[in-house]
Amino acid sequence: MYCSQGYANRLHLVHLLMVISFMVSSHGSDFNKDFAVTWGQRNARIHDEGRLLELSLDREIGSQVQSKERYLYGRFDLEMKLTKGESAGTITSFYICTGGVNHDELDFEFLGNKSGEPYILHTNFFINGTGSKEHQFFLWFDPTEDFHTYSILWNPFNIILYVDGIPIRVVKNNMEYGIAFPMSKPVHVYASIWDAEDWATQGGRVKTDWSKAPFTAYYRRFNLSNACVWNDGETDCGINPDWMDQELDWWSWMTLRWVQMNYLLYDYCTDMKRFKNGLPPECLIL
Repeated sequence: MYCSQGYANRLHLVHLLMVISFMVSSHGSDFNKDFAVTWGQRNARIHDEGRLLELSLDREIGSQVQSKERYLYGRFDLEMKLTKGESAGTITSFYICTGGVNHDELDFEFLGNKSGEPYILHTNFFINGTGSKEHQFFLWFDPTEDFHTYSILWNPFNIILYVDGIPIRVVKNNMEYGIAFPMSKPVHVYASIWDAEDWATQGGRVKTDWSKAPFTAYYRRFNLSNACVWNDGETDCGINPDWMDQELDWWSWMTLRWVQMNYLLYDYCTDMKRFKNGLPPECLIL
């Protein structure tokens, strides 16, 4: 299914304006100051006076960094450029997570593939330790050629995932229907690359080609345009937290639908074979 050419042209224009707006408002982060390496120390390198993060995966270990601060709500933007060429079995990620057994987590995970085949963007979220709420997408660009911006907006009303300022997924707060939503546990921000050849590529049928290692991804411009910093049980949301009730407007909903019609590969809410006894309750709410 595809949209009309006129609508596609308008989407491209909106995309360009969103990217320009983001570039004007963004600022570079200092990965030395803002993040700590939590595993794979030898495979995590910071360049350009803290502005560029390089994470690698070799046969023995991958690498991961974690934000030094914790946050309760916020918008988290990160630019990424993925491993070029052969990347089957690898996962390159950007996510927020509370940690612990009953953790809350929101994921961007890029599933590698055989050389010449596209990456799959795997999104998932966990509430109180329960996940399996996947949406998967093909991207409308090659994420290995240049940096692109991936964003997580989390406020009390909804979670919105963006790619280059374009919404691709929304998770609404439906607690009035008895459906859990992350509300009270602060998160760290993570970036990582790791081996998941048991499931990452074609359900694990294509394994990692270690002769092509190390596999390397690059990160830059971590941006907190809005966030509530958690400090000893108190939060500081800044002086203008208008984003705390931000939701998609009509045009953004139309753009989201266009992305989902053209690039959505898998939606757990349509997987009747998997949920033979009935879809999860959030899938039944319009």
